[in-house]
Amino acid sequence: MRDVIDAIRGWHEQGLRMALATVVKVYGSAPRGLGSKMVVNERGEFAGSVSAGCVEGAVIEEARSVLKGGQPRLLEYGISDDLAFSVGLTCGGIIHVFLESLDWEPDEHRVGVKALMEAVEKDETVARVTALAGPLAGRDCLLRMDGSRLGMLPFGEENETVERLALERLRAQQTARLEVALASGAQDVWVEVHAPRPVLVVVGGVHLAIPLVDFAAKLGFHTVVVDARKAFANRERFPHADEVQIGWPAEVLEGMKLHENTFIAVVSHDDKLDIPALKAALNSPARYVGALGSKKTQERRREELRQMGVTEENLRRIHGPIGMDIGAATPGEIAVAILAEMIAARRGKG
Repeated sequence: MRDVIDAIRGWHEQGLRMALATVVKVYGSAPRGLGSKMVVNERGEFAGSVSAGCVEGAVIEEARSVLKGGQPRLLEYGISDDLAFSVGLTCGGIIHVFLESLDWEPDEHRVGVKALMEAVEKDETVARVTALAGPLAGRDCLLRMDGSRLGMLPFGEENETVERLALERLRAQQTARLEVALASGAQDVWVEVHAPRPVLVVVGGVHLAIPLVDFAAKLGFHTVVVDARKAFANRERFPHADEVQIGWPAEVLEGMKLHENTFIAVVSHDDKLDIPALKAALNSPARYVGALGSKKTQERRREELRQMGVTEENLRRIHGPIGMDIGAATPGEIAVAILAEMIAARRGKG
């Protein structure tokens, strides 16, 4: 969604009507992934992409029809091997694209794109839940992590069932297309999770942190290094970090806006820094908290954290010793092991 927000806002300010195309199903080696978007205005201009050029022209024609008053529609495109090869793939695939008009403000059936854009820009974790087929197609609501919502699901007495399934996807941060069996019949439901950009906070500007920050940046993380020691936290050591903060890590963490897409690696191996930082991290909604150190060190830290009032439930959140067991030995290898564990947690595999 983020890559088309500027276009949507600009065209709205010009008073142009728009349609939004979203990839809701992928079979085989399709050019773009699930959730890829393209917005088309009434002049035929577009931003974003659903297929890296293979079917954009056909989607634009369908969008013009929707903007003339047509209903939302679910489109299927087969991408031939020749077309796929032309955009850098070895074989083709099939994509399903949901096409709908964009309403800026809410009405009785739809939330409106303004509310979704505001949530995305505020770094909220939300899910847009949309009916994809039949007379309910295009009706939607926004769900938040706490279970509250904006708008209403369109399934009447069976809203609770759909909402429960959608909340499971939201809390796992997994966008999904659901085939929900209801008493009223099978429903085709799109649950698209919009989460903040992943943030990696590294506590301790030690040698291991250098490749960890470098690799994480390449994976799309916003990277933050925190250390109380100026010799460890500086731009000379971390030229590629998005932020380098000097201060007591616990105080820095408590002052940050930590969210469900925050990953915290406590690696200074100095209890004065690590234990208070772990307490602050565990009291936050961070998705991942990992700590460097042997099993013996982990248990000693856990006991100190218990005495500081950290609950057993929160203690179980610590990934320690940090990283997947891949036999890593060098700082670079350990960084790979840590990021592998973070990716598993992010994708619901940890």
